[in-house]
Amino acid sequence: MTTQYWLVKSEPEAYAWTDLVRDRRTAWTGVRSFPARLNLQRMRRGDRVLFYESVTTKAVIGIAEVTKPAFPDTTADEPGWVAVGLKAVEPLGQPVTLAQIKAEPALADIALLRQSRLSVLPLSAEAYQRIVKLGQKR
Repeated sequence: MTTQYWLVKSEPEAYAWTDLVRDRRTAWTGVRSFPARLNLQRMRRGDRVLFYESVTTKAVIGIAEVTKPAFPDTTADEPGWVAVGLKAVEPLGQPVTLAQIKAEPALADIALLRQSRLSVLPLSAEAYQRIVKLGQKR
């Protein structure tokens, strides 16, 4: 199967990149948006995930990987909501800010800019690779 690419967003006060690094693995729970749930359901083991800290940081901070495809979210009050397993892979050499992403013509059509409230977003391989390249130390 071909690797898919995603971006997940989290408020650093709720769950930051440093939390994922400390925990090594986590169940990505608490998603309560129907479009984001559909994206979680499409994730497969081995897919690559960019970790974006929203609200205060507004930057992609690191790379994670899906370790477990969609399973029932035990934090949900009603059935149908799902979570995925994620593990930290590596931090980016430097954060890639929302301003940098907006300034990059090759990233003009990514879901982060079109659906800014969505917490789980698909990325093309090209967009993923471009953001990772922007995150390399100069």
